[in-house]
Amino acid sequence: MKINASLKKFTLLFILSFAFCVPTNAIAQQTIKASDILLDMKKGKTISYENATITGVLDMTYMDDKLPDLPKKYKFYKNGGTNTVEEAVENKILFVNCVFEDDVLAYIHDEDSGYTFVANFENDVRFKNCKFKKNAMFKYSDFEGNTDFSGTEFEESSTFKYAEFEKRASFANTSFEETAIFKYAKFKKGISFKNAQFQEDLNLKYTKVNGDFNITGMKVAHEINSKYTSINGKGYSKYLSENN
Repeated sequence: MKINASLKKFTLLFILSFAFCVPTNAIAQQTIKASDILLDMKKGKTISYENATITGVLDMTYMDDKLPDLPKKYKFYKNGGTNTVEEAVENKILFVNCVFEDDVLAYIHDEDSGYTFVANFENDVRFKNCKFKKNAMFKYSDFEGNTDFSGTEFEESSTFKYAEFEKRASFANTSFEETAIFKYAKFKKGISFKNAQFQEDLNLKYTKVNGDFNITGMKVAHEINSKYTSINGKGYSKYLSENN
């Protein structure tokens, strides 16, 4: 009996020591379908994931659901209607240390129908320490809550053109492998690009910032387009010269 007890104790210790040697991400990583996330969004649930891989296109505009009920192109032009269809996303959107294998879309222009689909966010949005392996489209989106993209990698095309941020936004420690587009974007409570890395161009043309503008440690490999950029009412170059 003493031998068996010792053997059991040794076996238990061996299993525990092996478990602690397994990398944390190997244990915690999970795979989630984008379609399941969208179903939860429709139910009004808070969307919160950590250490997950998201597969499939995450279309927060719900274009495919809406298209069948929309009038044909000639009808809305004839009646003076708009070709923009907006989706109000009321959920909190919280992703931490997640990988998106396919497109993440809050903006789509459908060439066949002529309609443009846009998702606006009425609550907090967080894509912190994430990786977008495909397109990340947030053109025209309104962000009414706190917005945090800090530590996130954008491997392919991304755009925040015409996006509006009602509260402070953070792109600190982000990495953009292709040109980052913030043209016409409005940051109403400040923006942080602290330690952000831009592998190509940074387009800030017509961008307006009110509040803190943190670009400490920011690096841009090619050009910064700051034509008509307004930082607290001042041009980009003038603002930098007065605050450095």
